[in-house]
Amino acid sequence: MNAIAHPDARPDLYRPGVGAVLASTWSVGTPERQRTAVEAIRKAWESREWPDLGLLSYSVYIGTDGDTLLHYSQWTTEEAYDDFVRTYRGDRNAEIDAAVPGIERVELRRYAPPRRAAAFGEAGQGQVSAAVPGAVAVVEVDFEGPDADRQEAWVRAVHEALADDTGRRPAIGGIGAHFHLSTDGTRVLNLAEWESEQAHAEWLADAGAIGAAWEQVHHHPGLTGSRVRRYTPALSLSAGV
Repeated sequence: MNAIAHPDARPDLYRPGVGAVLASTWSVGTPERQRTAVEAIRKAWESREWPDLGLLSYSVYIGTDGDTLLHYSQWTTEEAYDDFVRTYRGDRNAEIDAAVPGIERVELRRYAPPRRAAAFGEAGQGQVSAAVPGAVAVVEVDFEGPDADRQEAWVRAVHEALADDTGRRPAIGGIGAHFHLSTDGTRVLNLAEWESEQAHAEWLADAGAIGAAWEQVHHHPGLTGSRVRRYTPALSLSAGV
């Protein structure tokens, strides 16, 4: 089986059979190198057989900072990823590095698949919007030590804050937030989908309408740091038939 690209360049975040999610960040330096790297990734994967080791999808997002790439892959198990690293990753990375020398592979983290989504604004009455995202705000939140209960509590706090936004700070253009808990208990990754980068920026800029519920999110016990980067979907691959 060869790799096939999905038309909207994004994975099904809740596809059946996913037991592990791997997310990694690359720094490539410039917008031109971002585009060249994505094309090199496409060629490296589409020119080879899909690795039949439990890989369900592999997606890449381009950072609006002109530097970073976010890699998001879905696996049946973490062990399936480890098998891929031992047997298939090296030649793919070598081809990509030849096309874009000097890539810095900043970080790779392991997550459980997302279990529930949070809706924004008017969609918060029940359903996450079906709109196709033009931008993804990637929120990474770190805690001082492993604590699965604390991860869950922070996610609940965000759900409550989003619900509190209804009527106060409508998230026009917001689609949905998808929470991933790291398997080491120290991080939460939120892929927050928006119709456009501008829509997310305008929502953030409406700081005067933030309620007390968001203070609980931003000053949660054990929180040591957080960062937000915006990306656009660039490539999503899965096994062909």
